Amino acid sequence: MNNKSNFLFNTIAPIYGLFYEKQKKRFIKVIEEVSNDLDITVYNTVIDIGCGTGALCSVLYEKGLKVTGIDPADKMLRIAKRQNENINITFQNANVLDKLPFEDKSYDISFASYVAHGLQKHERKLMYAEMSRITKSKVIIHDYNQKRTLMTSFIEWLEHGDYFDFIKHAKDEMENCVSEMNECFSEVKAIDVDAKASWYICTPKK
Repeated sequence: MNNKSNFLFNTIAPIYGLFYEKQKKRFIKVIEEVSNDLDITVYNTVIDIGCGTGALCSVLYEKGLKVTGIDPADKMLRIAKRQNENINITFQNANVLDKLPFEDKSYDISFASYVAHGLQKHERKLMYAEMSRITKSKVIIHDYNQKRTLMTSFIEWLEHGDYFDFIKHAKDEMENCVSEMNECFSEVKAIDVDAKASWYICTPKK
């Protein structure tokens, strides 16, 4: 989420906006499918890290949670705020790779959807540690697993990210994340939510 990434996501924000309703339907389906493993409706407050155009935020709000969405790309946030259904959601420009402007354990749960695979390993560690800091109960990393398609592999190769290392070591690097001499998480559970993606449900270290 450096300046180059911000420029990219600001540029493609209108394209992301076209898929807002499709994204919502997918998030609704996933949340329903994992409800036996994690029922998010028992929580009160949630933050969506890298919220983009706000599709997940909208679904979380409709599930009865008080929602905050953060993203470093202003144009993504503008699209999110334009949705009438998001009027009661707090959207804020912030970057998880910097210290977020929230107190320790400010939120019951936190999400980062398809953010981790686009970061470098040291950046993912910063994200895990910061999400653990601001979260009381569960950190959910929604991202790719190893069952990728050829097209996905090709696109990620073109983007020169750290996708391939992430999908090989996602759960291990979350379990072994250490920040300021403390473990980020006391437990990490991976659940496949479709053929190519998982929820990595992490319990923040107290």
